[in-house]
Amino acid sequence: MKKTIFYLLSAIAILALVPGCGPSSKLSITERQQLVGNMETETLQRLYKEQPSTKDKIKKAAGYGVFANANVNLIFVSAGGGYGVVVDNSTRRRTYMKMALGGIGLGLGVKDYRQVLIFKSRETLNKFIASGWEFGGHADAAAKAGETGGELSGEGVLGSDIEAYSMTESGLALQATVAGTKYWKDKNLNQ
Repeated sequence: MKKTIFYLLSAIAILALVPGCGPSSKLSITERQQLVGNMETETLQRLYKEQPSTKDKIKKAAGYGVFANANVNLIFVSAGGGYGVVVDNSTRRRTYMKMALGGIGLGLGVKDYRQVLIFKSRETLNKFIASGWEFGGHADAAAKAGETGGELSGEGVLGSDIEAYSMTESGLALQATVAGTKYWKDKNLNQ
């Protein structure tokens, strides 16, 4: 019983940190949008270098999303939060979004990673922008600081209309969790 309460309180404490993930609200809206754009550019450049075939996939897709996420694992609890942007390839419209992750499973560590989602259909893209998306199940090992270290992370197809790629930026984590990820529009950056 004490352990359950400890893990529950730990999860609440971790989740309390989630809203702070993202560009500082002390910056102007334009400056925050620029920071998200810089993260998007750097992430796509890295993805194209590591997985060259993704450049053509993104070009032919209905759209794509790029997200930065910080994730904390504490024994049986996993939580995280982040920010990003979804781009509609036909209109070039940019929708700024936030994300939060919570889950259970075995894990320990802290990890900063980038995620790229490729939307193959317009219907899936529009649904994601309008109502977010939830999916889960993740197993990986990462030990990375700057350019040093390595990672083993999941990538895959989420249904037939969305493909996901994850790349660890830094951190030390070993996890096998079932997690739900929720995305929603950033009201402040989409004015």
